Amino acid sequence: MKTTFFSLLTFFVLLSSCKKTETTKPYLTLETPVAKKVPLELTIHDDTRIDNYFWMRLSDEQKNAETPDTQTQDVLDYLNAENKYLNKAMAHTQGLQDKLYTEIVDRIKKDDQSVPVNDNGYSYYTRFEEGDDYALFCRIKLEDGALEEIMLNGPKMAKGYSYYGIGGQSVSPNNTILAFGIDTISRRQYTIYFKNLETGELLKDKLSNTGGGATWANDNKTIFYTTKDPQTLRQNKIVKHIIGTDQSEDVVVFEEKDDTFSCGVGKTKSDAFLIIGSSQTLSTEYRYLDANTPNGEWKVIQPREKDLEYSVDHFEDYFYIRTNKGAKNFKLVKTPINKTEKENWVDVIPHREDVYFQGMDLFKNFLVAEERKDGLRTIRVMDWDGVDYYLEFNDPAYYASTTSNIDFDTNMLRYWYSSLTTPNSTYEYNMATKERVLLKEEEVLGGNFSKENYVSERLFATATDGTKVPVSLVYKKGIEKNGNNPLFLYAYGSYGSNSEPTFSSSRLSLLDRGFIYAIAHIRGGQEMGRDWYEDGKLLKKKNTFTDFIDVGKFLVDEKFTNSKQLYAYGGSAGGLLMGAILNMEPNLWNGVVAAVPFVDVVSTMLDETIPLTTFEFDEWGNPKNKEYYDYMKSYSPYDNVEAKDYPSILITTGYWDSQVQYWEPAKWIAKLRELKTNDNLLLMDCNMETGHGGPSGRFERYKRLALTYAFIFDLEGIKE
Repeated sequence: MKTTFFSLLTFFVLLSSCKKTETTKPYLTLETPVAKKVPLELTIHDDTRIDNYFWMRLSDEQKNAETPDTQTQDVLDYLNAENKYLNKAMAHTQGLQDKLYTEIVDRIKKDDQSVPVNDNGYSYYTRFEEGDDYALFCRIKLEDGALEEIMLNGPKMAKGYSYYGIGGQSVSPNNTILAFGIDTISRRQYTIYFKNLETGELLKDKLSNTGGGATWANDNKTIFYTTKDPQTLRQNKIVKHIIGTDQSEDVVVFEEKDDTFSCGVGKTKSDAFLIIGSSQTLSTEYRYLDANTPNGEWKVIQPREKDLEYSVDHFEDYFYIRTNKGAKNFKLVKTPINKTEKENWVDVIPHREDVYFQGMDLFKNFLVAEERKDGLRTIRVMDWDGVDYYLEFNDPAYYASTTSNIDFDTNMLRYWYSSLTTPNSTYEYNMATKERVLLKEEEVLGGNFSKENYVSERLFATATDGTKVPVSLVYKKGIEKNGNNPLFLYAYGSYGSNSEPTFSSSRLSLLDRGFIYAIAHIRGGQEMGRDWYEDGKLLKKKNTFTDFIDVGKFLVDEKFTNSKQLYAYGGSAGGLLMGAILNMEPNLWNGVVAAVPFVDVVSTMLDETIPLTTFEFDEWGNPKNKEYYDYMKSYSPYDNVEAKDYPSILITTGYWDSQVQYWEPAKWIAKLRELKTNDNLLLMDCNMETGHGGPSGRFERYKRLALTYAFIFDLEGIKE
């Protein structure tokens, strides 16, 4: 009897345990995808790495072939297996995903319209009609009784395409022809078309393999555009096209032969000069040509030099140049049009150690500077006679930037403002009278949203080396700092790109469920000036990762959250960040989302045929140099996956991604599945029809966001 009693007790305990496991982790009953292993030795600097999943890489020719070869089919089978596993493992959240998608979309005004911008006798704007995923691109002539012209009908044009990206649009100086770029693959290789705006007919001109934009000369018939290397997708040529001719007759006016540089073409705000720019991470070079003489000779403003960066605009008799010449945080100089070399540059806004000069807008009576001080953007207004002041903003963390200031001869400044609690807003500001008018604030529908219901803060976490790292937070009023709140921590931290504290209506789905949302302004961006960037790249890249980890620990220590309710998110280079922190500090996070993650750093940077590789050596280093190879290998997420416990992870990617190829996340998840030692959830969502930016439609992109939120909510035990 005793034995039988304890046997029954053990049975019921085990049964209860099984039921609990099935309830909390239903995916454990599913068969996980297993990628085949084909060991490949990769040797350089007398060091050999074994890559079992290198076979997942396909060439563009293989991906575009009508009939897949054996390798392609193996890759497709694996990606599809991961997608099927994702769907099954997250099936119990489908209702929540649908609810999240609906509530996110319901906050968006369906028949919205942009603030009109006046240019050359017309008012230009985009608008959406209810139910449409794509915009109508419109204009109205600035005269009484004028009717709306729909230049591009996005919904009609995109019909029948799984992806439809509308690129740059530019109207000829005489207002009669529209040039516009179209990408239907999501590889950012655009075809430029031309439309007669008077008749509505498409011209026969068609320019393929372009960067998507066209720049008009002032003769209304000559345009300049970029073409791409078909393998690396580097913009390497500037080409001249005459309306009415075939692309085969086009003339290359500039070729960037240095494969660490990329080139582009544009026009000064004055419309007086055409500008060709060549750039890489640490060096730029510009050429100019009178826009009235498109067949003339291009002249170099300042020959390229290592570590010399500059950009150019024009006003009256001078080029105005933003440069780091003797100015780590950049400064503004001017130089006569006929004496453009750096020896002739004269300071307009000198360099300052504590202010990062980001850019400027030129007007007839005013110069407007965009600067960053103490990590926050400012807008500075100066007239040419010495009046000098800053616009005032009240939020503890915010983003402000000038926008759409096309007209020289005006005192009206357009600027864009947003904060973690203030919806995106467009203002018009009279620089002479200081009168400010709100032109538009993003409407938040679908409930009783009020910015007064939310609180934002700006704090500083102390990094391991003593550096103070800014942190922006937002949460619903009433949240207690008791260490028991779920917290969603975001960062990017590369390329000098800043993570701005802007508003997001979709984020309300987090905040209204009790989440705190935080942005870690880690090194690798430029929030705190140029040194902030320099200290988060190349052989200092690990500062980016340790900063993020230290911010996470700070938020735990300050009782905003705890490690069982702390979640991390990053995309692209921010996905590299996610991969690194997973290897370095896996127990700090309950869940991590890595979007289009750059995780196979060493192999990608060794392969110069992959898009973006060559002109990013100054960001990551060139692993053909052993010092950079060793350092890169020490943090590369794919190379550092180990047999240990990892938190739950969601990885997202796109099969047609040209910036971070799909095989990086695919290889990474395969290796994680092989080595991780616990049963936490590991998922990958590979969109087979899109690239780096995800779906092209206005609302379709929110389905992946709903999946991301549902993944986090499920870990948190939130069902509704």
